[in-house]
Amino acid sequence: MSIYLDIEKRLGDFCLKVSLEAGNEVVSLLGASGCGKSMTLKCIAGIEKPDRGRIVVNDTVLFDSEKRINLPSQKRRAGLMFQNYALFPNMTVWQNIYTGTNRYRDKKIRQEKTREILERFDLTELKERLPSRISGGQQQRTALARILVSEPELLMLDEPFSALDSHLRFRMEQETRKIIREFGKTVLVVSHDRDEVFRLSDRIAVMNNGKVDVYGDRTAVFADPGTRNACMLTGCKNISPIRKLDEHRVLATDWGLVLETGKEVGDASYVGIRHHDANGESPENRFLCDVVSVTENPFSYTVMLRHADHPEAGAFGWELDKAAWQSVQSDRVEIQIPKKAIMLLKQ
Repeated sequence: MSIYLDIEKRLGDFCLKVSLEAGNEVVSLLGASGCGKSMTLKCIAGIEKPDRGRIVVNDTVLFDSEKRINLPSQKRRAGLMFQNYALFPNMTVWQNIYTGTNRYRDKKIRQEKTREILERFDLTELKERLPSRISGGQQQRTALARILVSEPELLMLDEPFSALDSHLRFRMEQETRKIIREFGKTVLVVSHDRDEVFRLSDRIAVMNNGKVDVYGDRTAVFADPGTRNACMLTGCKNISPIRKLDEHRVLATDWGLVLETGKEVGDASYVGIRHHDANGESPENRFLCDVVSVTENPFSYTVMLRHADHPEAGAFGWELDKAAWQSVQSDRVEIQIPKKAIMLLKQ
């Protein structure tokens, strides 16, 4: 199973231009609101029509502007779950799921498919209830059941947990992760939550202003985002412009720090250092810093630091667990930043 996608669509001043391929894996589209993530899914599903390009799922051409192919959405077998689940409010759980069996002509088969998936999703006892009479998590399971009962070739989830209360999100994420792994085909997930994306995905496509900024293995993308945008979206809060000194040394101009890098600087224009990497057992990049502020988190402290020799410089963050901070807390501390923790970034 696979998807090939190469499309363009212009909406006023905004231009969506996305190219990617995926196999039997979970690919997350990570990006800020308005970057084109949801529009990409709608183009695949046939809800929106690209201006040009090609969409192929498992050797079936869904869209080809040159050959004038544009399959209607009901023939694409591309299941899309919207943020609000889009359940029919005047239909029961049973009726909502039953609508997903339209590709089968035999009524007995449709009823049997509905019964089977109700049991699989633990919804049998709720089958006569309207969506307004079940919880957000139950609504999500109903929406997923309605999609999967149609036996789609491709599953797409648009912000699948955004409509849930925070205490339900993690539990539903675990249930959804199990479902999409059992699905065994290509799954595309839209999200702006970096932790959610990391836990669910095999690969990540970081989007920026309608284009794929970075695409790769989830671990590799987090370890080396490559661009300033991708670095921010993967949760890095310490980012500074740089002045290149040589191929392995830069001046982080916001912080006044001369940093030795583990890789050649090349044409990088920024560095990123994750909060938890700002202090390591490393002989290089040692700095004496003044403590600007200390913020207590539930299980850690975020300590904002400024280079002691540059009182006019900006502060950068260091996060450490409570016991570690309590053992070293002072108005002035020495930190060590490992070369491997310094991410070199392009604009």
